[in-house]
Amino acid sequence: MPPRTLGRYIVADPAICHGEPTFKGTRILVKDVLEQVASGMDWEAIIEEWRGSLKKEAIAEAALHAVKS
Repeated sequence: MPPRTLGRYIVADPAICHGEPTFKGTRILVKDVLEQVASGMDWEAIIEEWRGSLKKEAIAEAALHAVKS
């Protein structure tokens, strides 16, 4: 099965993390970042935690995707 693009920053690729949604170019699971957001973690702190591999726009897209799902 080919990778599915779920947004500008999110992809589900069967070859990466068993097809779970991740941020493009990383192995960062969208669900992990959403858990951080849900816990009240500041977005800047999330970006620092992932060593700058994410942008605020990527986190916003993940949150929007979660609301629509």
